[in-house]
Amino acid sequence: MYQHELARSGKFLFVIRGAYIYIVIALAIAIMWFARDLGPFAGEQADRSWFVAGVVVATLGAVIRIFTSGWAALGTSGRVKAAAEAAELNTTGPYSLVRNPLYVGRIVNYTGMAMLSGSWAFAAITLLLSILIYERVSIYEEEFLRGKFGQAHADWAKDVPALFPRFHGWVKPKYNFWWKRMIWRERQKVFLLWTSVAGTLFAYAGFDLESVAPAHMWVMQGWAVVAALFLLSEIASWAGYYRDMR
Repeated sequence: MYQHELARSGKFLFVIRGAYIYIVIALAIAIMWFARDLGPFAGEQADRSWFVAGVVVATLGAVIRIFTSGWAALGTSGRVKAAAEAAELNTTGPYSLVRNPLYVGRIVNYTGMAMLSGSWAFAAITLLLSILIYERVSIYEEEFLRGKFGQAHADWAKDVPALFPRFHGWVKPKYNFWWKRMIWRERQKVFLLWTSVAGTLFAYAGFDLESVAPAHMWVMQGWAVVAALFLLSEIASWAGYYRDMR
């Protein structure tokens, strides 16, 4: 009964999961604008190191997602899906180390974005909340997978952890890395990653472009390039270029 309730709450979170990243980014920018502090330490250099660490952690999460999406099978739940979907049970590549590598990537990615706020408390809350959310989402998805794949899922789940990866047992991916599909799935996340970095630095400058430090200006310029590329990819998507990538 308790497991069923977790799965039901997980289904609700699965449907609204796309909004979570926007909430994290918006709160990180708001906290930075209010506090005007790159990190939680007393020293300026330590604060800068905290911010850089946040960029590294957020990027690591994005990289985990990029590799997972490139090796994912067709017919799986993508960012536009409102319900769990799987044409086959993928147990190779990243899925041989952890059953939900995309969610591991999201947890790491969101934690890094929260670190960009300069607040260790917000980063800790985001980490714990992300684990809680994706634990429930994974319970919902695995209930679906158990019903569809039965013993094959049980055998896989017996040896492979759900959210905390093991560091052995790598199985060569069943499919070649599919760049086009990876771009379709992750282009928005890369744009939002850059937006979180540029947005928090802009907030640090009081949303005054003239007050942005010269060392930070390249981030703003880079964001403009990434935004233009993202817009072009969206136009290509509307034109049907990525129609079969879902």
